[in-house]
This record gives sequence, structure tokens and C-alpha cells, in this order.
Amino acid sequence: MAPSMDIDDNVDKKSKSTTAAKKVGTPSASSEEASPHPDMSLAQDIHRVMMVHSSTLSVEDATAIVGMDPAALLDKVISRVGTGGKSVEEAIKENEAKYNKTEEDSTEDKKKDEEEDSDKTEEIVEPLLNAALYRHLQSTLGYNKSDALSEVNLTAIEAHHEAIIKILRENITKAKDEAGDMEVLHAHMDVARYCAKCTTKEMALSAYEEVVALPKLSIGKKLDAYLEMTRVCSFWGDWKSMNETLTKAAKVIEKGGDWDRRNRLKAYQAMSYLCSRDLKSASTLLVEGIATFSCAELCEYSEFIMYAIVTNLLYLKRTEVKKSIIDGSEILQVSKDIPVVMQLANTLYECDYKAYLHTLVDLQPHLVANRYLQPHAGYILRELHVLAFQQFLDSYQSVTLESMATSFGVGVEFLDLQLSRFIAAGRLTAKIDKYGGVVETNRPDWKNARYQEMIQKGDLLLNRIQKLGRVVDL
Repeated sequence: MAPSMDIDDNVDKKSKSTTAAKKVGTPSASSEEASPHPDMSLAQDIHRVMMVHSSTLSVEDATAIVGMDPAALLDKVISRVGTGGKSVEEAIKENEAKYNKTEEDSTEDKKKDEEEDSDKTEEIVEPLLNAALYRHLQSTLGYNKSDALSEVNLTAIEAHHEAIIKILRENITKAKDEAGDMEVLHAHMDVARYCAKCTTKEMALSAYEEVVALPKLSIGKKLDAYLEMTRVCSFWGDWKSMNETLTKAAKVIEKGGDWDRRNRLKAYQAMSYLCSRDLKSASTLLVEGIATFSCAELCEYSEFIMYAIVTNLLYLKRTEVKKSIIDGSEILQVSKDIPVVMQLANTLYECDYKAYLHTLVDLQPHLVANRYLQPHAGYILRELHVLAFQQFLDSYQSVTLESMATSFGVGVEFLDLQLSRFIAAGRLTAKIDKYGGVVETNRPDWKNARYQEMIQKGDLLLNRIQKLGRVVDL
């Protein structure tokens, strides 16, 4: 039996990453080792199909964003989740052949796969044979085409997965008896990754829990497992479990870990903050991660930049917007891929409010088409409106409604309604003289603003103490 050791085989990978500088946005050493499953681009496609099905996203907008008719996108998704257009028997036979091999054959195939993967530039199109996900899509989307898989087919696929997982678990036993800790880790990861690809969220997370529970597991490998667990949670829309898993990962990284994995963890944490609508925390991590992003398995670099721009416009000062976003070298590299959000940043900075509002209209379908931003689309658009109104009013002590409406390219009545809502909610420091048709700004100084904030928080604290006192008395 091979001698025990802390399980970490990244020495060569680390040296490789330090000797050759990589372009921003390309996978890092640990990212290259990450499982391609679950596929987050597939999750985005599924979300877009769902949005079109619920009429939340129009067919025209979906086609423009994806570059494909939604009906064709649906067929693509169903094919990918199912058997890839093959018969169930053929798909099962091909999948089975990958695992019913001798050890020598498997080693040779792994080398071939690595060589092929290094040359791949196109999206992976391997069918998932995921019966649980297929059922979910069938029931949600009412997919009942003639070539749809039947319940008998799906049951056969599940039985096939049970047989494959049994083989993979036998490899764990064999590794424990005949090999070392590294081989045991790889065998456990094979089970977890297969479950993440082909089965349910629960089965995948359970298998990954076995990985992180392994003795002598290095910090790097444990963090890798937690990040893959995070993607499983994200793929199935379990944001609570995603946040809990990242909390565990953060505790692990406190004990050590390389900068590569630290940067990847920050990118994952940024996405978690985004999902929980903590846009302030997300914006900080997103803008910090622009220059170090390497999580190709999490999202595309252009997507990450889009998240960074949308969130940071709400919090950065004008000078920082110019420096970090408009003139940011990394952002300029992908600006052609995200024209709408770049237009948003430029029009706001240039105070072209009419074009800015038009860009907000164009931005809306992009927010809806994104699974991370869609739940918060209304909130984000509202905050972006407040941002522009406040920036405009900061330049005046008073301004007529008509003049402001002209600057924004909207009607006076519409502007009056919008401003009234935001002023009443305390979002704008201004008041409207309806009789004179004038908006008067009322900008409190910093000390007064802090004083008002302290009074407000003090009232909230006092109310909580009083409620607690009543509970204690009972």
C-alpha cells in the first residue's frame, strides 16, 4: 500500500501557473482541475427558456440575447439534459463503455481525453442523461414532443446510473486496499462528480460531503470540493445551501491556501452576495476580482464584468467609475461583448440622461435573461433610476420640472410621479413645489446626515429592546 500523505497533487500545476502569465479570464491551475459539471451555462439556458415560457422574457429579446430562437434553445437544452438525440439504449451503452474498462485502458483514455480537452474551444455537448432534471423540465415546460423520453426511458437511465455509481464505489474500496490517499481521493471525487452530472442535488452533495470528510485532505483539495458543492447548489437554485457551503469554505481558507483559490473563493462569494441582494458586498468583491478572475467554470468573464459594472455604478464615486469601469483595461477588453452595460456607464458619467433612460430600457431584458440578476431586476432598475435623478439634482439648488423632464426625455407628469415616489420613500433629498413647477434640493451636510442616521438606528434598537422586555416579562 502506498504511503499516506496530505492529499494535494497541485505542485506541478502551481509551478505551471507561476511560470507562465495567463490572460485575465482564462482558467487558473485549480480552475482547470474543476469539474465541468454542473454546467452553469446550461443553467443560464434553462433559465432563459423558463423566462420565455412564463412570458417574462419576450421571444424577440431572448433571440437577440442568445442568438437563437427560444424554440431551438429549448430543443438544445432538452437534448443536452437527455440523450443528445440518441436512443436511450445507445446513450446508455456509450456511457457504460467509459466505466467498464481495465485500469490500463482507463489510464490511456484519460491521457487521450486530456489531450483532446486541451485543444477544445467549443462548448461541451456531452449528453447528461439526467433523469431528475429531465422530469423537472418536462413538467415545468410541458415538453411533450414525439421524441420526448418516456417514464420507462427515464427509469432505465436511473437504473443505469445506480450500476455506474456501484462500479465507482467499488473503485473506492479497491483504492483503500491497494493504493494510497491520493487514489482514494480521486475515487471519491469520481463518485461526487458523476452524481453532480447525472443525478440529483441531494446525491451530489452527499457524495461531496464524503470527500471533505476524508482524513489528511489538504486545504486546497477541501476548498476545491466546497466550490464544486457550491456550483451544485447554485445550479439547482438552492441559494441558502450555497451560502452555507461558502461559509464553510471561508473557514477552511482562514487556515491557509494559495492565492489562486482565495481569488476563486472571492468570485464565488460575490455571486452568493448577488443572489441574496447584498449588492454592496457583491460590488466590492466583483470590482476587486476583475483583474484576478479565473473561474471559467462559474461564469463567462464578460458576465462577471457585467455584474461588476451594474453593481458598482450604484456605489462608486464618479472618479472611481471613470478609473475602474470606463477606462479599466480589463473591462475594455470585453466591452464589445457587453455593449448595453458599457453604454449605461458612459451615459451616466457623461450626464446624458436621455440616452441613459433609453439604455435602462435596453438593460431590462438582459437582467431578466440572467438567472442571478432576474430576481432583483426591478430593484436594480429602481436604484439606477434613483442614481441618475440624484446625480442630476446634485447640480442644482432648484430646477423646473419641465427642464428636468427635457433632460431625461420624459413627460412632466411621468417625472413628477417618479420623483414623488422616491422623495416620499426618503431616497431623494428634495421637495416638489407643485404650484411653481419646481424641484428644490435639500442636501443635508455630512454631520446632519450622520445624526439623522444615528437617531433612526437608535429608534430601531429601542423598539427591539422593548419587544425583548415584553417577551422576558412573559
